[in-house]
Amino acid sequence: MCAAISEAEQEELLEKLEVFKIKGRDKHGRKILRIIGKFFPARLVSVEVLKKYLEDRVFPKLGKRKFAVLHVHTGVQRSENFPGISGLRSIYDAIPANVKENLEAVYFIHPGLQARLFLATFGRFLFNAGLYGKLRYVSRVDYLWENVRRNEVEIPEFVFDHDEDLEYRPMMDYGLESDHARVYGGAPTLDSPVTTYSMRCIS
Repeated sequence: MCAAISEAEQEELLEKLEVFKIKGRDKHGRKILRIIGKFFPARLVSVEVLKKYLEDRVFPKLGKRKFAVLHVHTGVQRSENFPGISGLRSIYDAIPANVKENLEAVYFIHPGLQARLFLATFGRFLFNAGLYGKLRYVSRVDYLWENVRRNEVEIPEFVFDHDEDLEYRPMMDYGLESDHARVYGGAPTLDSPVTTYSMRCIS
C-alpha cells in the first residue's frame, strides 16, 4: 500500500533516488539501463505511477537501439522494495513491444538464493521465455566487468561492501547465513534508500 503522496511527488521521488539511470555501455556497445533495486520505494510509489514514469522518462531515452539492463539486487528487501508479483507482471505487460525486442541482456548483480528461487519458479510465468533466457546472474562485481565497461558505470558503495561480506561469509550466497549484520570489523552499517550513497566509477 502506497503512502498518501501525490503522483507528481512519487515521480519526483523516483527521479531523486535515481532508481533508473541510463549511462554507460556493455562490451557489445549496448546502452545500459541501470536499476538499483534497494533504492525503489515500493511502499511510496504505486505500480501505475511507476509505469507512467518508465513510459515518460525512461523508455524514450533508450531510443530504437539495442540495450542491456543492469539490475543491482544488493540489499533488496521484499517488504520495502518489491512491487509484488502482480505488480511485476503489470509493469512487464506495459513495456512497449519495441523496447522488449531491443533488450538483449539483463545482468543481475547479487541475486541471492531467494531471488534465484523466485525467478526459477515464477520467471517463466511472469516474463516470456525470450526475456528469461537473457538473464545473466553476476555473483560478484568483478565478474560484471567481463561484460560491462567498468569506467562507464557507477556502482553504489554498498554493493562493494556486500562483495567484501561475501568474501568473509561465502554461505550468504546460498542463503545459509543472514546478511543483516557483519560478524567482523565492528558494528553493522545502517542504510536508507533516501541516503546519498557514495559511488565508485572505476577507471
